[in-house]
Amino acid sequence: MGIRACSVCWLFYVLVLVCSLCQILYVGSVAAQTAQLTVDASPQNAQIIPGNMFGIFFEEINHAGAGGLWAELVSNRGFEAGGSNTPSNIDPWLIIGDESNIIVATDRSSCFASNPIALRMEVLCGASETNACPSGGVGIYNPGYWGMNIERTNVYRVTIYIRSSESVELMVSLTSSDGLQNLASHTIMGDKEDFVEWTKVEFDLQSNYINTNSRLQLTTTKSGIIWFDQVSLMPSDTYMGHGFRKDLASMLANLKPRFLKFPGGNYVMGNYLINAFRWSETVGPWEERPGHFNDAWAYWTDDGLGFFEFLQLAEDLGACPVWVVNDGASIYEGVPSATIAAFVKDVVNGIEFARGDPETAWGSVRAAMGHPEPFQLYYVSIGNQECSKYYYKDNYVKFYSAIKASYPDIKIISSCDRSAISSDNPADLYDVHVYTSSGDMFSKSRMFDNTARTGPKAIVSEYAVTGNDAGRGTLIAALAEAAFLIGLERNSDVVEMASCAPLFVNDNDQRWNPDAIVFNSWQHYGCPNYWMLHFFKDSSSATLHPSTIQLPNYDQLVTSAITWNNPHDGNTYMKIKVVNFGSKAVSLNISVTGLETDIQTFGSIKTVLTSGWLRDENSFQQPDKVVPAASPITNAGKQMGVILNSYSLTSFDLLLDSESQVRASIQAYD
Repeated sequence: MGIRACSVCWLFYVLVLVCSLCQILYVGSVAAQTAQLTVDASPQNAQIIPGNMFGIFFEEINHAGAGGLWAELVSNRGFEAGGSNTPSNIDPWLIIGDESNIIVATDRSSCFASNPIALRMEVLCGASETNACPSGGVGIYNPGYWGMNIERTNVYRVTIYIRSSESVELMVSLTSSDGLQNLASHTIMGDKEDFVEWTKVEFDLQSNYINTNSRLQLTTTKSGIIWFDQVSLMPSDTYMGHGFRKDLASMLANLKPRFLKFPGGNYVMGNYLINAFRWSETVGPWEERPGHFNDAWAYWTDDGLGFFEFLQLAEDLGACPVWVVNDGASIYEGVPSATIAAFVKDVVNGIEFARGDPETAWGSVRAAMGHPEPFQLYYVSIGNQECSKYYYKDNYVKFYSAIKASYPDIKIISSCDRSAISSDNPADLYDVHVYTSSGDMFSKSRMFDNTARTGPKAIVSEYAVTGNDAGRGTLIAALAEAAFLIGLERNSDVVEMASCAPLFVNDNDQRWNPDAIVFNSWQHYGCPNYWMLHFFKDSSSATLHPSTIQLPNYDQLVTSAITWNNPHDGNTYMKIKVVNFGSKAVSLNISVTGLETDIQTFGSIKTVLTSGWLRDENSFQQPDKVVPAASPITNAGKQMGVILNSYSLTSFDLLLDSESQVRASIQAYD
């Protein structure tokens, strides 16, 4: 009996120890302490946050654009991905049939000089009984980017370039991945003389079924030779009608980004210059764009998502475009200053494309693409993380001088840090990238506290929690990034812009984790850091108020306070944000002083981002596991007590009294 009693005691203490460890890993159970938060809302101590403070950064990584945001469903639509030597690999295209009845090979017979590769399909079988084709015909099919999402009643635009010296009878179909279920089809018929020259064929397909793993196939039962080029399948229903996948673009729009930085990243540079993003090769008719191999992230891009489309996306989102230019440097190469002039001219030409009058050489190209009005391009970033490269500083000055000579209102961003900027190496902004652990990211909420208040401002264009606790996007990573952004908000007199990286990841090509938005051909979800960004979407152009928080022996709280105007209801709110990065729940007493208006008793909202475990993530199975939860504040006022969950981000949107606002405005006017 005694031995059994000791065993029970031992088990009891083990359970106590396990529970104690769980409190470290799980959110919530340490007793609350009391903290004091004071907000100074007096007008004389307020400052205006820059209008472009919070935006987004897009890089072609993780198939973010090709097979993602850009809605084109055909992968390798021009058969160029295998290279310029023929025959070449046509992946992911595959044949329907076998070598006894069909032979396919690429050749250089295209009608497009800039992308000369086409596909030659020789059909050996026919209608005769002695050499009859299979009942469904033979041909080729394209599975898209890990399956095409075809939705019932939706309309899809098919474009194909065809050439043949014989009559044509071609079935174009949307089918299931195994080809057994026909979703929609159209037959192309033509006499011998109809396709002697390359001919563009366009038509719509409308599916009667839903299939998230579909393919596009081209089949025939007629012997002969047919050439194909530039085979496209685009949904008709895209974001703003401009070719962007509607669900993914809407995720961006919901963040209300004030700027869009594009197109990279290492994608701009390429590992080698031959594979760098060249803006001039990504504009004009899509059929004439050569495409290029994205060697930085190891996949082909058709460049349907090109310079024009990035500018259009920024306009559609109401965001300011920030163009990262190739400055003659790749990851492994660099152009010396003596021969950089052509690269400088190319960038100036790119600005003319974006902003030039329709009568200018490059402005006319933009106008021909359907946008005669200039785009509002006022930010250009010279290179990507290249300050340490041998030629960067000398080349940078040449880019700076040439751009300012033609477009003095453009703000130029340097890859060098603040200490390298001088009258000989001037810049309007300097680029900062921060990738670190969650604990270090939290501590960087004070990164700019001691920065000199004069001189060029920072654009923190890339930041993310990385490492073991980042996962594919965890709660703890989101909270650390929130604390960092609050620090940027509080230092917005020296930080002008901020955006996270990377933005998107296709679930089938995870080159980099974590990311803000995860998707496949038919699903998507926001990671916790995506939902965290919603707490900052009203901050740009808002009024920042000084705030202090006090809790002895507990340094896990970071806070800011702003007032902002809601354009939807015309109301003004004071938003107080608090990150609790620790394991203790906190009883918080809030005191707002100097506020010239009253806080309404009703209409205020509390929003909390938290979860049951520090490393909780969202997924396709549980897309809403870590999302903000809103509830009314029942004791809203200039003096109020609230509870902060451990490991949480909380915002208090306090509705200001409209009549008090009017009276205050009249008194200020008098």
